[in-house]
Amino acid sequence: MKGESVKQAERECRRIALSHYENFLVASVLLPRRLKQPFYNVYAFCRTADDLADESATPALALNALSQCQTSLDATFAGNPPAGIFTALANTIEQFRLDKQPFDDLLDAFRQDQQKTRYQTTRELLDYCRRSANPVGRIVLKLAAVDADVADLERSDQICTGLQLANFWQDVARDYAIGRIYLPQSELRTLGVSEERFAEMIQQRSTLPELKTLIQAECDRAQTCFDLGAPLCDHVPKWLGRNLRLFVGGGRATLEAIRAIDFDVIRIRPRVSKGTQACLILRSLIGR
Repeated sequence: MKGESVKQAERECRRIALSHYENFLVASVLLPRRLKQPFYNVYAFCRTADDLADESATPALALNALSQCQTSLDATFAGNPPAGIFTALANTIEQFRLDKQPFDDLLDAFRQDQQKTRYQTTRELLDYCRRSANPVGRIVLKLAAVDADVADLERSDQICTGLQLANFWQDVARDYAIGRIYLPQSELRTLGVSEERFAEMIQQRSTLPELKTLIQAECDRAQTCFDLGAPLCDHVPKWLGRNLRLFVGGGRATLEAIRAIDFDVIRIRPRVSKGTQACLILRSLIGR
């Protein structure tokens, strides 16, 4: 009976993973067969927690749901997983001796999203990325059995932070629509962009020059993250290096798309063309 419940849980994790983003579908093609299910199990947890944070009707309901998720995670690491995806996750935790801290950090970041919608400094924003993005890279390294030293862990963090930042600067208008501004408030004030002026730009669908200047600087910061993290691709198994190159390439392409519209991210949401996406996927599949 227990074996059947695990199989059911694994099927559910597989369903969750394969019904979401194209990037994960491509990455799953590049995974060794033996690692597909463990990756599905971890991804299903991350996706479920993210949905609880973003799709709950109110912040209070989201916090309550995330609290229940934390309780389930605690029980899973204690050896008493609840039914459902946590049953599958428990097997992966045991098999790969996964640490609990990255999972806790992710849930902490999701809870923060319900309570904090402005970031005063770049340091605050990077600390958020440390918990919202970087844990995923560290979990992946463990699943890949990479004996990462401090330098490689830092490279992984740089890639994950770069991806998070690129996503922020692509979605400035979308994030504002749900009440969030990730651009550091101190930088906005230095450029004379008050909250009221920012709101006017959104209303007029126009990115003023001073805000373009800040977006450009933030894109440069994300680019530096990719530059610092990219050497990790040569320090891991080939299949993982291909995945990392795919995601780093996608992040760089997002930054290029932002530059191509002259950083006018409020008027236009920058997009990576289908041709560029196909090229990135092809290069990953052939190992270049």
